[in-house]
Amino acid sequence: MIEEIRIFGVYMPSALFWAAIALTVTSLSHGLLLRVPLRQMLWHPALFDLAAFFLLWWGITRLADVWFPHGFFS
Repeated sequence: MIEEIRIFGVYMPSALFWAAIALTVTSLSHGLLLRVPLRQMLWHPALFDLAAFFLLWWGITRLADVWFPHGFFS
């Protein structure tokens, strides 16, 4: 995993950056999932949202490890 990302001269932990992207995608997909009738059959919709966030965060982090070489951002 890339340890730090430099954005406009500011170094930040890469986990925070990937989590912000995952949170954005999760919040955008939340609006779409509200319209799907399957969502009403879920036992706990908030738990589903939390699981979706962590799965997206893990997936984005794994893709970043594969596609961005070490030192690409920093």
